[in-house]
Amino acid sequence: MKLRRGLFAGAVAAAVLAASACGVTADKQQGEKADGPVGDLRIMVPNSPGGGYDITARTVAKVMEDNKIATGVNVFNLEGAGGVVGLQRTVNEKGNGKLAMQMGLGVVGASYTQKSKAKLTDTTPIAKLIEEAGAIVVPKDSPYQTIDDLVTAWKADPKRVAVGGGSSPGGPDHLLPMQLAKAVGIDPKKVNYVTYDGGGELLPALLGDKIAFGASGVGEFLDQIEAGQIRVLAVTSEKPVEAIKDAPTLKSAGIDLVFTNWRGIVAPPGISDEERQVWVDALTKMHGTQDWKDQEKKYGWTDAYVTGDEFGTFLRKQDQTVADTLSRLGLA
Repeated sequence: MKLRRGLFAGAVAAAVLAASACGVTADKQQGEKADGPVGDLRIMVPNSPGGGYDITARTVAKVMEDNKIATGVNVFNLEGAGGVVGLQRTVNEKGNGKLAMQMGLGVVGASYTQKSKAKLTDTTPIAKLIEEAGAIVVPKDSPYQTIDDLVTAWKADPKRVAVGGGSSPGGPDHLLPMQLAKAVGIDPKKVNYVTYDGGGELLPALLGDKIAFGASGVGEFLDQIEAGQIRVLAVTSEKPVEAIKDAPTLKSAGIDLVFTNWRGIVAPPGISDEERQVWVDALTKMHGTQDWKDQEKKYGWTDAYVTGDEFGTFLRKQDQTVADTLSRLGLA
């Protein structure tokens, strides 16, 4: 009897040890999975391929993939109405923690000028990534060799000298030439501004001489600048841009204007805190890599990384500022 009891006790102890060992293994495996690359993330670009949002989103995805922060990151374009079609889709995807939208100041403005029911304040703020200087550019064969040449012709006939931008009225590419016009003594209401849905549409128009000059983010033009297809007359930052050191700033050319754009990422409303944190953690890891720093330098981006509630506060202030500005202009 005692022998049987001893065997039974031993069997129970062995079973407990085995179960404990299995638990340790399972926990370890779960921990390894949690600490490993994130899967199945999707980033929507609410403009055409080739524009600033597109370049930023695809750079984010590549750096994440290359550094094993995430795998299978899917970047896709859903263009229309200056980003409002994508914004509405994001808001409609309530509770979808795997989806995020690349966005920036342009989408804030478009949400008002397009009379969108969806607003960025309806989304879940994830992170502000970068700020970017604007560039005033012309085709290589343009008669304007300097920013002074352009301004002289522009002031003589604002309607004839058309400017194109990759954002709707209220977006950065619209606000930049309006502020530039005011700085050089041109009535902004006389500016002939032509809207294109992102840099992917702006570049062909510029290269095809459909507009006299373009105003957009520096990063959108770098390939064409390097290829000699486009010349930069000036950049809008306080200091010269590393990627195009030879380009003067507006201030150095005697024009009192500094203008920068910003880009960030938001998710649909109604996602869980855990799902939000997955995005924040992945982007924070990406932000800390040398690859990301190299890409910022390559595209002339200025680091402006903030996440979560801090980005949410910034976004609400931007939303209110743009709404007030556009209301005064009669555009909202």
